[in-house]
Formats: sequence, C-alpha cells, structure tokens
Amino acid sequence: MLTAFGQNIYFADGPVVSFHGFPYPTRMVVVRLSSSETWVWSPIELTEDLAVAVEAVGPVAHIVSPNKLHHLALPAWKSRWPQARLHAPPGLARKMKGMRFDAELGDEPAREWTVDIDQVVFRGSFAMEEVVFFHRASRTAIFGDLIQRFPDAAATGWKGMLLRLDGLVGRHGSTPRDWRLSFLSRSAARAARQKVLDWKPERLLIAHGECLGSDATHVIAEALRWI
Repeated sequence: MLTAFGQNIYFADGPVVSFHGFPYPTRMVVVRLSSSETWVWSPIELTEDLAVAVEAVGPVAHIVSPNKLHHLALPAWKSRWPQARLHAPPGLARKMKGMRFDAELGDEPAREWTVDIDQVVFRGSFAMEEVVFFHRASRTAIFGDLIQRFPDAAATGWKGMLLRLDGLVGRHGSTPRDWRLSFLSRSAARAARQKVLDWKPERLLIAHGECLGSDATHVIAEALRWI
C-alpha cells in the first residue's frame, strides 16, 4: 500500500480522477518526522488498508495540500484523524469555506516539520499558487501540478495528443501551458524556482506521472525553464 521512496518517506498511488475530462492518476506522500509523527501530503481516497499502513508509519499529525485543486480527500482524512492539523495552500480556505483549516502554508516550514522538510510557494499566478516541499533526509522535491510527466504509454488517442501539445508527457514534462500564462508577474516564481534548485534535490516525487530517483535538480530546472 505504501512504497518507500527513501529514508522515512513513502508514497501511495490512488485511483484515477477526471479533471476537465482528462484521466489524472493520483499520488500521495507520507513522511515520518523526527518527532515520530506522520506528515501527509495530498491525501488520496482513503481506504481502511491505507489508513492502517499510514498509522504504521506514525500517528497522523499534519495533513497538507500543495494547491487548491488537491482537496477531494481532505474531509475524509480529517474525519478519520480529527486531532491532525490541516494546512491549506493559498486560496484553498476560500474555496472550502465549510472546512476548518488550522494554518495556511507559506514560504517557511512550520516549526513542527522544519527539521525534516523545507518549502516555498510559487506565487504570481491569478489562477492558482502551489507550495513545493523538500524532504531533507532523502533529498526529495515534492511537486503537485507544477511538474507533470505522464508516461508515453498513457498518452494515447486525442486526449493523449492534447497532453503532448501541453508539454505534460515523458521526461520533458512540465507545467500546463494555460497555467503558465496565468503567472503575469514571474519574479516571485523565479525566486521560488531558485530556492528549489538551491536545495539540490536528488529525487523528484510528483502527483501526476513518473517520479525520479536521481538527477532531479537538472530535470526540475528544465521543466521550470519557462519561468
């Protein structure tokens, strides 16, 4: 159910969801913090087997979403672990007014996970901003939608052709072109990109597509060159 990706970091793949008619695979990340608590990123559809696997890593203390689109499973996870703190990216609290969030994510990590995880917000888009994370021990950068790398085998038919035209397929996968256009001011996004590159990540975990176990800094630099 959980796959180890490095020291104290795991991922789990969830069901495919439809986004504007396109099939999107889902993926979540679980980190065991130095406190022995569990940090959950972009939770997927909750099942009993998944809940047991996550609790085996440690008590769930923090649930985070990278951007305002990754919210579908949040209510179920918060209901299962009501003691966990729920952390919203910019814009999500306004979108989910019926959901109580404990904090909004910013450019500095919360004190509860600063030893283990760094973060930065890609700002400047009128459509959506995203928080990117870095797991220090495994040197893993964690992206939601800013980098998408659908496998070639999955990009078939006319929908696959559109994914290719959007630059979201294969090892050169990047950011959806319409989202790029929404970054009217790119100075803040450039600063965020530089912070990510300064981390010198070795690995890349993403929500949609193929992850990387090496050469992540180079791949991220190429994927975000448009900024």
